[in-house]
Amino acid sequence: MSSAARPDPVEAPEERRFLSTAEAAALERELLEDYRFGRQQLVELCGHASAVAVTKVFPLPTLSRKQRTVLVVCGPEQNGAVGLVCARHLRVFVQLINDAYGLVVDAVLGPGVEPGEIGGPCTRALATLKLLSIPLVSLDIPSGWDAETGGGDAEDGLRPDVLVSLAAPKRCAGRFSGRHHFVAGRFVPDDVRRKFALRLPGYTGTDCVAAL
Repeated sequence: MSSAARPDPVEAPEERRFLSTAEAAALERELLEDYRFGRQQLVELCGHASAVAVTKVFPLPTLSRKQRTVLVVCGPEQNGAVGLVCARHLRVFVQLINDAYGLVVDAVLGPGVEPGEIGGPCTRALATLKLLSIPLVSLDIPSGWDAETGGGDAEDGLRPDVLVSLAAPKRCAGRFSGRHHFVAGRFVPDDVRRKFALRLPGYTGTDCVAAL
């Protein structure tokens, strides 16, 4: 069989595999060390893709003309940096105004970061996010969830409407029950996808996110 006729196992829409915290860290190290991605480059790629995912679910025409702003709540670690990039792109995509919020992007805590380790402002921010009645979009994992088990998805935990998994879904994403789940990992090289047995849907056209 010629290579042109052979199906691509990476792009085939097979059952996806979630990453453990250790696997996610190993994948990131491989991107940084073996493939020479810069850390800020990964932040930019993930932030842009997150903004694209948000606008796919909440396009401008669906938002009230009086409520076209988006609140992006960012923590101090890498997930917060991704949130800031996401906010920058959303300002361009959604033409934000400052009189109201139409939805909130949760970029407070990433995998492996516990609320108690950060304390103060992050703890208060999570308490506020739990009370939201407007849509919530979480980046990588919902803040406060256990990245392995999703144990933070208790009665009083965050329940986002949209989850944007960065690079690949983490194990806790198996417990996500919101309306939309995207993966933002088109930048992950094929060799790395095969090494970590990532069987994810193909990306359409020039899209940088894929719906799961």
